[in-house]
Amino acid sequence: MPERPSHPHPRIMAVWLIIAGAIGWWAAFSLTLERFHLLADPDAGASCDFSLLVQCSANLTSWQGSVFGFPNPILGLTGWVAPIVVGAAILAGARFARWFWWLFWLGMLFAFGFVIWLISQSIFVLGTLCPWCMVTWVVTIPTFYVVTLHLLRSGVAPVGPRVRRVAADLMGWVPLLAVLSYAVVAVIAQVRLDVLDNLF
Repeated sequence: MPERPSHPHPRIMAVWLIIAGAIGWWAAFSLTLERFHLLADPDAGASCDFSLLVQCSANLTSWQGSVFGFPNPILGLTGWVAPIVVGAAILAGARFARWFWWLFWLGMLFAFGFVIWLISQSIFVLGTLCPWCMVTWVVTIPTFYVVTLHLLRSGVAPVGPRVRRVAADLMGWVPLLAVLSYAVVAVIAQVRLDVLDNLF
């Protein structure tokens, strides 16, 4: 039988996974449509191009926008299905084995690391802020925090009782942790790109 950690039905987390997955998927879908539009007419701008600073085209047409040989939004179209399915399964009463949680966390770790890299490329290399990309950043960061803390609090990760208690307490602080993360990105973007003066 699969090992069953504590917190077998983290319903609030499940609801968040569904919401985040749906938002992330919609952002990926929108970016995919924009990429198709640019492929059909390279001279046309994307509908999310608002200024030289706030735009999607530069990101989509750069090599960073197809780092694995295909448009990055395709990763989102496939990857964001996983949180939706996991969240729905939890709400339906499913319990997952330890190995499943580790695989799910590894997927979220990849997404988190990839988003951090994309943020750095947008700010320091491309000098743009892609609206739909930022939507992806906004949902990826707290989702990674939530899944990580769940592994720690539930006993999936081999940690002691004190760490599990701290992780359980921190779960309620995820919104603040996310806002602080956004603030760090915003400050870096402001210092590097002078966003307030070049927004439009």
